[in-house]
Amino acid sequence: MADTGKIVGAFAASHSPGITGWPERAEPEQQKAVEGAYAQVRRQIEELQPDAIIAVSVEHFTNFHLGNLPAFAIAAGDEYLGPVTQEMASFLNVEQHQYPGHADLGRHLYAFALESEFDPALVEGGLDFDENFCVPFKHFDPESRIPLVPVIVNGVNPPWPTPRRCFNFGAMIRRAVEAQTFAQRVVVVATGGLSHWVGLPESGEINTDFDRDFIERLESGDPDRLTDYSQREIDEAGNGAHEIRTWLVAAGAAGTSFEVLAYEPVPAWLTGTAVAAARL
Repeated sequence: MADTGKIVGAFAASHSPGITGWPERAEPEQQKAVEGAYAQVRRQIEELQPDAIIAVSVEHFTNFHLGNLPAFAIAAGDEYLGPVTQEMASFLNVEQHQYPGHADLGRHLYAFALESEFDPALVEGGLDFDENFCVPFKHFDPESRIPLVPVIVNGVNPPWPTPRRCFNFGAMIRRAVEAQTFAQRVVVVATGGLSHWVGLPESGEINTDFDRDFIERLESGDPDRLTDYSQREIDEAGNGAHEIRTWLVAAGAAGTSFEVLAYEPVPAWLTGTAVAAARL
């Protein structure tokens, strides 16, 4: 009988297009710190030798739209195109290609979510990637060898799932992984945030107070502190700050505190940029 699965690693990182598209615009020490943290995560993932990665992010109206915007969506495809267009590929400096998927794990995760009183959307084909996954995975898995199960969280337009709901969704992911035999060693990677404004006059501003407070909560490992946010508190760090919901999913999946490997407020990348690893 095959062994059941286990989450062997969990990581979170920002996905600003500038990280791959125009890295040289950051201050040299900031670029070095962020890329060094990304490289550290890549090495850790290689050492963990996962059978699959559950990749949690938002998406920027690449697949969904205001007429169909689920709070959560789980993909169960065999492969995913990214970046979605050649124009975006040039913008991100990421070669357009197919990312492998782990359809069996995706379908299991979806069914398990329904049994756990969650109601995500199911995407069995046609989910395309934008900077959400293309930017971080250029660093984390440069040759796109590890099959992915993409999970989308609405962090782009209200109403959003609550922070606590996102954390609990992550805890459900952990239970789902432990209840299957398709993939024994699973890594969770969340991408998004931290503070930033998208398409607004404040674009380029960074709320370092919010970012550092969020990092402190993440490193504390206290779920109550980590999820104790009102919409107004997140709004003060920008409409893009609502992407921290993906980090909350990863925290719930890990069930432990995180170590932040780098935090750099980078106006040239329009984002408070961070990389973190769970203390598993």
